[in-house]
Amino acid sequence: MRREERQQLIVNLLVENKTVDLDDLADRFAVSKMTIHRDLDDLEQAGVLRKVRGGATIDAGMQFESDFRIRERQGTEAKLAMAQTALELVEPGMTVMVNDGSMAAVLGEMLLQKRPLTVITNNAAIMERLKGESGITLIALGGIYSAKFNAYLGVVTEEALSRLRADIAFISTPAVRGRLAYHMDDNVVRAKRAMIASSARTCLLVNHQRIGHTALHVMADLADFDAVITDVAPDAAFLEEFEQAGITLTIASTQDPT
Repeated sequence: MRREERQQLIVNLLVENKTVDLDDLADRFAVSKMTIHRDLDDLEQAGVLRKVRGGATIDAGMQFESDFRIRERQGTEAKLAMAQTALELVEPGMTVMVNDGSMAAVLGEMLLQKRPLTVITNNAAIMERLKGESGITLIALGGIYSAKFNAYLGVVTEEALSRLRADIAFISTPAVRGRLAYHMDDNVVRAKRAMIASSARTCLLVNHQRIGHTALHVMADLADFDAVITDVAPDAAFLEEFEQAGITLTIASTQDPT
């Protein structure tokens, strides 16, 4: 088996199980542990996974967010529910900003239901889906392309955002704790903050499984957002924290997380 094929199978296992074990991988592919170590090193360098003792994981950590190619295959029902709820905040004729991320990409496609719209985005998946669509004025933000986030980031992106104004911005986050939203990548943080600053209203989208977690950088205070949407109600302790902080949490689905 070629190295590329083996590494793709490792990624497939991670999507299914979220973690992989070094010994199990060596047995499964009939190769040495050192070979698996090298595979995991390659995938970690590409931003696909995070190595941990005895294996690897795609679960987000303080300084790690899994690759867009993995995230877009996870949590489809939750993303659809949150995107549908977020869509209720959009009216035809609006100018809408949408940030990077697989959650945002789902919302980006749904925006076609609300045309005519002007859509401003740094999300390459949304650019690809909306380009050429009638009733959509697409403003594609440039910058340095990040394969990990499938988005354009950096000074060029931030400068363009400073010269634009939207009616509403949809911002996603991989971590929320207390009244703060977090992200592990500083370039992504700056782009999201620039969108928040350039919009009359803002909406935060967060999977309930990410509530109660932190990441390396504080991105924003939840009070900065006009709406905070999640897919399933988080634990009662977190709901109480939001209530005490005066944060209204909109639940997109009442489905039990189990």
